[in-house]
Amino acid sequence: MAVKNRFAELHDEITAWRRDLHEHPEILFETHRTSAIVAEKLKEFGCDEIVTGIGRTGVVGVIKGRTNTSGKVIGMRADMDALPMPEETGLPYASKTPGAMHACGHDGHTAMLLGAAKYLSETRNFDGTVVVIFQPAEEGGGGGKEMCDDGMMERFGIQEVYGMHNWPGKPVGAFSIRSGPFFAATDVFTVEFTGRGGHGAKPQETVDTTVMAAQAVMTLQTVASRNADPVENIVVSVTSFETSSKAFNVIPGGVTLKGTVRTMSTEMRDLAEQRIGEICNGVAATFGGTVDVNYQRNYPVMDNHEAQTDFLRQVATSVSGGCDEAPLVMGGEDFAFMLEERPGAYILMGNGDTAMVHNTKYDFNDDAIPAGCSYWAEIAEQRMPMAS
Repeated sequence: MAVKNRFAELHDEITAWRRDLHEHPEILFETHRTSAIVAEKLKEFGCDEIVTGIGRTGVVGVIKGRTNTSGKVIGMRADMDALPMPEETGLPYASKTPGAMHACGHDGHTAMLLGAAKYLSETRNFDGTVVVIFQPAEEGGGGGKEMCDDGMMERFGIQEVYGMHNWPGKPVGAFSIRSGPFFAATDVFTVEFTGRGGHGAKPQETVDTTVMAAQAVMTLQTVASRNADPVENIVVSVTSFETSSKAFNVIPGGVTLKGTVRTMSTEMRDLAEQRIGEICNGVAATFGGTVDVNYQRNYPVMDNHEAQTDFLRQVATSVSGGCDEAPLVMGGEDFAFMLEERPGAYILMGNGDTAMVHNTKYDFNDDAIPAGCSYWAEIAEQRMPMAS
């Protein structure tokens, strides 16, 4: 693995940053401590400009190369937020915040980009400008969209943007990527059935919303199995079934379903929204009830741009000796919003044989730090090389 020697020297220091962040997780836009640490370190490194409060609690640092004949400005993004879940790792640096945990490795992402910022501020061995982006609220809050809506791309003149995520089960420091659609669009829906409640012994006097909702749960599975082209990627999952009564002998007058839809194309997204509405309205009419369907589009498909994907393959190969073709991922990623604003690409880096992300026993693998930092540094030095 051809990592930069400087990151071997900085490994212990960056690991200490990462473990401190892990010990103090913050959720969504409440990354006040994390953002303050990031801003302070960027100042300590000697970044040319540091701006806080972009996308509420986002932080941006600007690092100018030794020369700027290229005029290029490249953005590099790391996410900072944790998840609202307990930690069960038993580690000495485990979360000290009840109900919050860095279960997706954003502590590692932040630490690695900080390590790269320190190195790039020291060396400035590139011809152009690097913009390091530290984003809150990736886990469902759309922090990437908020940073873009705050005019980040225009304010800093960002021309290309790059991202990275650790990936358990892949060898430490190994990379994989794919061009085009990569991570799924992530939508959510709420369906509220209304009928007429009554005694469980007298169903003939009721309009049974439990039967309606149960029928809907099963019929919604036909969106993927009977409406979508079998070669398309689509997931429709009902994840919550809540009745207005919890009694054993009461037929509830209302049931609320909640769920998520994952798709890889606009056509499938449109189909899912249309069919969920049609199915639930049809079920309600069949059983004599009414229904309210709310479909909310959240993160769009994360779509890697071809030229920038090819470039990241080159960067990854220079760091680790190769770069595999990544699988499609039906999870969501709000870096998608940044890729809608500017050309760029997103890559996966191996976290080794660890628990999967969003697991109470997950931990970012600190052995991956030198490869991750080298990846970021190589982006700057290869995309904006100094004149020979």
